[in-house]
Amino acid sequence: MSESAKGRVLGVGGVFFRSRDPAALGSWYEKYLGFKVEEWGDTRGTSFAPADMPETAFTVWSAFASKTDYFGASGQGYMINLVVDDLDAALDNVAAGDAEVLEEREEHDFGRFGWFVDPDGNRVELWEPPAAE
Repeated sequence: MSESAKGRVLGVGGVFFRSRDPAALGSWYEKYLGFKVEEWGDTRGTSFAPADMPETAFTVWSAFASKTDYFGASGQGYMINLVVDDLDAALDNVAAGDAEVLEEREEHDFGRFGWFVDPDGNRVELWEPPAAE
């Protein structure tokens, strides 16, 4: 398909998942990671404007092998990657919220990564993109 063809994907429009207690989970992300959570009917959520992202950030779509351990040992079928402005501070914040912060860190030319397990047991990846040059 050519770039000028209609009907192609332009980006990720949302991440949707089940939670045992959506209100509590939304409040946790609001308190410890600064989400501006809103009630949307019978669900809660937030939106992120592209203009609020660092200029070095981008969205990735990546299919992993079904037996990957990259998402942790929980058997979860997806993992959310959240862009943060300060990886260490964000991990300190979620630790203060009793999240399990994983010790592993990765540093690449495209940024720094760390992981935690949220109150619902989901492994979440945090990404601090490199500073713009």
